[in-house]
Amino acid sequence: MNLDASNLPVPLVQGEGTLSQLGSRVAGLGVSRVLLVTDKGVSAAGHLEPALDSLKACGCDVSVFDNVHANPTELDVLACVAAAKNHGAEALIGFGGGSSMDAAKGCNFILTNGGAMSDYWGVDKATQPMLPFVAVPTTAGTGSECQRFALISDSTTHRKMACGDIKARARFAILDPRTTLTQPPFVAACTGVDAVAHAVETAVTVKRNSQSLEFSYDAFRRLSANIHAIMRDPGNVIARAEIQLGASLAGAAIECSMLGAAHAAANPLTAMCGTIHGQAVGIMLPGVVRLNGEDGDAAAAYRDLTAAAGLPFDGTDRGAVTALADWLSALLHDLDLHRPLRTLGVTREMIPRLSAGAAEEWTGTFNPRRLTSDDFARLYSQVLD
Repeated sequence: MNLDASNLPVPLVQGEGTLSQLGSRVAGLGVSRVLLVTDKGVSAAGHLEPALDSLKACGCDVSVFDNVHANPTELDVLACVAAAKNHGAEALIGFGGGSSMDAAKGCNFILTNGGAMSDYWGVDKATQPMLPFVAVPTTAGTGSECQRFALISDSTTHRKMACGDIKARARFAILDPRTTLTQPPFVAACTGVDAVAHAVETAVTVKRNSQSLEFSYDAFRRLSANIHAIMRDPGNVIARAEIQLGASLAGAAIECSMLGAAHAAANPLTAMCGTIHGQAVGIMLPGVVRLNGEDGDAAAAYRDLTAAAGLPFDGTDRGAVTALADWLSALLHDLDLHRPLRTLGVTREMIPRLSAGAAEEWTGTFNPRRLTSDDFARLYSQVLD
């Protein structure tokens, strides 16, 4: 299937060396004062210099806010808002992983519409126009560059607030695979598995449609074909480009069809135990696939996804569910991400609280099977030891 770029929710500028176009494309938005939002790791990796050079060469007055933390809270957002106000920003650039893009989008809500981050928890609650936002992912996982949602954690409860508005979506995203070359192997593995989970979950949600399925299938095909290659040969720019594009396409699928129970189960693990998001999703996903696969409609959807990616199976719905779940489990082992939850700080006594939290997660409402806290308890128990 050839990608129809006209259907993408966000225009993608994709290919090696495209970071050099950042300045001219931002200037084309008719702005000159720009806040670039990133984190200390990206700043230390050396990617900022070419980006800043490109922006300054095109007349942009750019300031850098590099104090974003993983799983940003409203405190990160408020610090970013202060930096944007101090600079008089006319546009925001999210430069880095999902956390940087989320913080920039969160900043946009408060900077332009006021109030607190919790005021925008949900969809389309911003009443005023928002500043132009540009996304430059330096990881290949979240797909945030193609989504309207800012995922901001509550600093007290640690629950993730999904704040979405079409006005928060990027005007364009730059996908330069060279920016992903500095990812440590563990980060590349976690973000890659997160992207795979996005493709798998979006392919079966109750909101899936023909457009989202095009993105899900294309994403899963690219990701499954290349994820092992970037781990064996981290300098493989061609495979890196495929993974980066696959992650963005999976993000576009989320924009159309949302996520499911694996993410609902992963979020409490991150909030309560500090489990890395991609690893948490990956650990929970095979069990969710098997459980969802007991539903005939979901099993048929998994069959279509498995066939689209060319994974071997016996041609039946049940065979596809088994093959897909087994492939996902093997992927975790291959990437050295498979861990019993007990080794990540989870105890059996924590399962009721984790399960209650998972059952309340918004993403779970789009799962093909509506899971109860008892269902989540069984899923956690399966991977505890």
